[in-house]
Amino acid sequence: MNSRKYKDVFYQFRYINDLNDMLCTSAELFADEPAYLVKDVPGGEYRPIFYRQVKQDVDALGTRLIGLGLKGKKIAVIGENSYKWVLSYLGTTNGTGVIVPLDKELPPKEIINLLKRAEVSAIIHSKKLEATVTEAVKEVEGIQYRINMAAQEHTESELSFDRLLEEGYEQLQSGDRSFLDAEIDREAMCTLLFTSGTTGLAKGVMLSHKNITANVYNMSKYVKIRTPGVGLSVLPMHHSYEMTCHIFTGIYQGMCVAICEGLKYIQKNMKESQATVMLGVPLVFETMHKKVWKQAESSGKAETMRKMVQLSKKLKLYNNPGVVRRIFAQLHHSIGNHMNLFIAGGAAIDPEVIRDYEAMGVPMIQGYGMTENAPIIAVNRDQYSKADSVGKPMPGTEVKILNPDRDGIGEIICRGPSVMIGYYNDPRATAEVLKDGWLHTGDYGRLDKEGFLYVCGRKKNVIVTKNGKNIFPEEVEYYLQQSKYIEEVIVYGAEDGRGGDTVVQAEIFPSLDAIREDLGEISEEQLHSFIKKVIDETNEQMPLYKRVKRFKLRKEEFEKTTTRKIKRYSKG
Repeated sequence: MNSRKYKDVFYQFRYINDLNDMLCTSAELFADEPAYLVKDVPGGEYRPIFYRQVKQDVDALGTRLIGLGLKGKKIAVIGENSYKWVLSYLGTTNGTGVIVPLDKELPPKEIINLLKRAEVSAIIHSKKLEATVTEAVKEVEGIQYRINMAAQEHTESELSFDRLLEEGYEQLQSGDRSFLDAEIDREAMCTLLFTSGTTGLAKGVMLSHKNITANVYNMSKYVKIRTPGVGLSVLPMHHSYEMTCHIFTGIYQGMCVAICEGLKYIQKNMKESQATVMLGVPLVFETMHKKVWKQAESSGKAETMRKMVQLSKKLKLYNNPGVVRRIFAQLHHSIGNHMNLFIAGGAAIDPEVIRDYEAMGVPMIQGYGMTENAPIIAVNRDQYSKADSVGKPMPGTEVKILNPDRDGIGEIICRGPSVMIGYYNDPRATAEVLKDGWLHTGDYGRLDKEGFLYVCGRKKNVIVTKNGKNIFPEEVEYYLQQSKYIEEVIVYGAEDGRGGDTVVQAEIFPSLDAIREDLGEISEEQLHSFIKKVIDETNEQMPLYKRVKRFKLRKEEFEKTTTRKIKRYSKG
């Protein structure tokens, strides 16, 4: 359903004061409902863990962590998504100390650097990170405990997560209430999250219980998980988008979260878990979208499907889910027959992907945020959305466009209860982005007459020509990526040697499979000429000053973050 009549409809949910309040109330409301679906062995069957047990496990772990002398300390967690990862987070924040989620894809040197910067006293890790953490701990002073999620027993060098849990239960049974009765300061830091980038560039974002729970509470007024709701957890949990919008909002609304086994198992796990909702970054959804059309091409049904998609858009058949699901039954079968909401975030997505999914009976919305706002700033409603827009500012969050130009485009700034405390041990960087309570996002955007927000690109990426024209690389990249012959692209400004002006340059990773399929094997010179022709055709769709004047080809795909965003500084 996507109708303007729902533009002012807000869902009603209970107020929550902090993460402990969120878990306690949900454990009462949904005690005998499944909270998680986990696999004990890779490729095995999912088994449920119920809300009642989640609360008990968190209490046991938190009690034991306090017993180890970690009250008020910082505890790092690193590893692939798992139930124990969630327990580590809540067992720390809900009465023990401050959680420091780390990206498992970081090189050992960067992990060491972040452990030092965060001043952690303990680290909880998965089996796969055992060797990395073992080496890191030798280099970092002050780490008292290394807790292995997979270890069966305690040893001299590491503690067993399972044994700590058992010992915590024993402490609770003997009357230890140190964790249960812990006072929570909702204004104080409970989470220290490092933004993506190298350790020299990564900033430590300090978030409080208030920051995170305000995000969960207000976002839920726009998006409600239909019962029975099952979300497939695909994005890494160290990322605030996955943790706040999926894990915590899932707990808050009583959803069940199925832990995905990895990106290549998404569709398989969707079917097994009967998932109804999935959060993802654009690359995940765009890859799935390409596969859908490729399968249609290979089966000879692409033209028929294209006509049906256009008809669905024209007649708004997406407002009649039963009909549209029957028309596109093959797609729905491939994603498990239960999916009723895709949510995209973390980067800009091609709006045509959203429109196509919606036309085929899978409602899809996008939102916008940043770690510094815990993270959501704006999001579309699940029943009234615009594919080109990231939605309206969340309730309680003010958004302004700073110094708008003639087109209404300027820097996006926001103010509200989710704005971070600041950057850890970095008052100068904090002062640069927090001014009079307003968070300066560094993104350019505009608002339409209805108050929907549109993000144009990063302030630091903007190409400024000599005559004062602003060019957003993201917009030029969008046009170039409409070609099936361009897999990935980065656009940036380069100095024109002749006139000294700034011109648009593109670095392109071509889609060699698509090129070979249509042209056969070609030489490097022919490839260069062919891509130039593709660029020339694309340039025709853009004003003169935005057109790509130079380009170079690369043989490997761009380096990416763990949320599959291209690291722009890695060009060249």
